Amino acid sequence: MTVSTEDLLWPACADPADLTSIESVPMADRGLPETTYALLTRAAALWPDRTAITVLPEAARWREPVRRTYAELLADVHRYANLLHRLGVRRGDAVALMSPNCAELVPATLAAQLAGIAAPLNGSLSPQHLTELLARSGARILITAGPELAPSTWDTARRLPVDTLLVLRPTDAEDTPELPDGARFLDDLAAGEDPTEFAGKPPTSTDLAGLFHTGGTTGAPKLAAHTHTNEVADAWMLAANPLLDADSVLFAALPLFHVNALVVTLLSPLFNGQQVLWAGPLGYRDPGLIGTFWKIVEHYSVTAMSAVPTVYAVLTHLPVDADITGLRYAMVGASPLPEAVRDGFQAHTGVTLVEGYGLTEATCATARSFPDAPRPGAVGQRLPYQQVKAVRVHEDGTWQDLPAGEVGVLVISGPTVFPGYVTGRDDHGHTLDGLGTLTEGWLNTGDLARVDEDGFIHLAGRAKDLIIRGGHNIDPAMVEDAMLSHPAVTAASAVGKPDEHAGEVPVAYVTLRPGAAVTEDELCQWANDQVTERAAAPKAVWVLDALPVTDVGKPYKLALRADATRRALAEALNGASVDTVIEDGSITAMVTVAGEVDRHGAESVLSRYALRSTVRVRP
Repeated sequence: MTVSTEDLLWPACADPADLTSIESVPMADRGLPETTYALLTRAAALWPDRTAITVLPEAARWREPVRRTYAELLADVHRYANLLHRLGVRRGDAVALMSPNCAELVPATLAAQLAGIAAPLNGSLSPQHLTELLARSGARILITAGPELAPSTWDTARRLPVDTLLVLRPTDAEDTPELPDGARFLDDLAAGEDPTEFAGKPPTSTDLAGLFHTGGTTGAPKLAAHTHTNEVADAWMLAANPLLDADSVLFAALPLFHVNALVVTLLSPLFNGQQVLWAGPLGYRDPGLIGTFWKIVEHYSVTAMSAVPTVYAVLTHLPVDADITGLRYAMVGASPLPEAVRDGFQAHTGVTLVEGYGLTEATCATARSFPDAPRPGAVGQRLPYQQVKAVRVHEDGTWQDLPAGEVGVLVISGPTVFPGYVTGRDDHGHTLDGLGTLTEGWLNTGDLARVDEDGFIHLAGRAKDLIIRGGHNIDPAMVEDAMLSHPAVTAASAVGKPDEHAGEVPVAYVTLRPGAAVTEDELCQWANDQVTERAAAPKAVWVLDALPVTDVGKPYKLALRADATRRALAEALNGASVDTVIEDGSITAMVTVAGEVDRHGAESVLSRYALRSTVRVRP
């Protein structure tokens, strides 16, 4: 019996038990498209008249979308890629993109991967970080938001060291002003280019497709390289999901400089010819979107969505004022999902939250959950052809594999593991280095986890985020889950506060619902009543207007640890002036005292803490 290419492309993947049979066929025999361009051309050939993307100009105009069919999307990609080729972009050249989501950014991103290498940038990064990322990537062309689309991004773009600015208009813009400084609108410049084919040499599977910055909490963010194989393989692993068929509509509101937006809501839908509904430029940060979200879900028959836990926490408190029975699949990732958020959202909406796990260095997704086969406490089963295990990392850097069920550092191998970070360029293109994260093809995630015999991953916190109290390891999630079970708390983050006796003790930072009348002492007592492990009960709870996040939108616990350090030392030093500085991932306490006597006393107190510090006498 002959097995068709399409049959090989779509194995049964509805149950955790299917993993073994899927991997009995080598991935190379599955017939995946070699590149993101080949993936797009396949979709346009199979479904030329089907709607590929529907883009909202902004939340207030959610009934006035711009649509592109698959044939039209491919034509736009050809025009943009041919323009880039004419401007000198070749296979090893990076094209930077810095813009909030809009109708032109989707084809521009795919065009950059066709003509060269896409290097998306977060416009909220500091100009110094952006300049360094541009230098690492070597990008001389920047596709950027214009003054009407994102004024602050445009102001930043004009000061960056690039040769050419190609400017994006707002979605469905009618009148746009003339651009200064010789910049030109991308769509205008590309209008005369051939929409039927690419004039250059298409990429191959091993060529670099994208350069994505990651981190950004200390120093410049690192630039992680993705090959076309990385991106296509990960997108296919997610597309092999029987919960979503060709008629499914996916909602996308995460920014395209984030790998989740690229892989989950741009590339993966291309496999099945699905429609993606893109929110306006502010995405989930648009108050108008949240206020009309359920009506949008009903109007566009949204089937699936992808967001981070904080979005679902907000939606849990949003009255469901529309028919959302068509919403079958709500994906969540990027940071751990608190139990209180999961239970609250599901009870409020009737929609199951499907948790996943991934990181930029493994392209995007490494594990996904099964709504009909829940595994409590797990973030999901490893995706096909990705191998995962827990290891013990010894002081000399060597690894020891741990048996199933034992907690260790999670490591990953397989076709989605990146080739390294960009560290420079030479005559052969970008130079890459794992910078300590890669060992014989295995990626050290820095996460603590146990992997059960079925390949489900149970996270136990970030290795560097563990709170170590007197030698006892405390998972911050234990404290955070307790805080989030309080009806007034909307977000929570637990960190260690320096302690001269225990090394550190747990404390928590929270945000509250508007108008909530609860004190910090009451919240602390609540947590102490809820936390089952006595050592994990927080010593203090502090309320903030917002919890800090990194430049790529992930929780930034280092800033909270710095604040907890400042509070602890100010108390121990009886009101001395204490500040903290974050450098190279470490916290340094800066103490200012009135005189030499106070200096010696402060140094004596600081010696009781395992932290870096400096003491100076006030002038």
